Amino acid sequence: MSIINPKIDELLDKVDNDRFLLCSLAAKRAHDINDMMRGQRDRAIQLETAVEIARAADKKPLSMAFEEISRGDVSYDSESIDIKNH
Repeated sequence: MSIINPKIDELLDKVDNDRFLLCSLAAKRAHDINDMMRGQRDRAIQLETAVEIARAADKKPLSMAFEEISRGDVSYDSESIDIKNH
């Protein structure tokens, strides 16, 4: 039984089974979340709502990033490898 949620298989399905892309995507999104939590909202404010920011107090930015990737809220453009938030 795994206690890690979301499961790695679910996450890898979102990035064509590319572990390095998953790492990069999650790190970039976690950085945005971390910036937002610190008050550096220039870029990150477009990516997160105030309600989600309030819920974030209990979670680490990387955990939040993985959850968003799993839900499909964060993806990438395979042509340019740019991260997209939905």
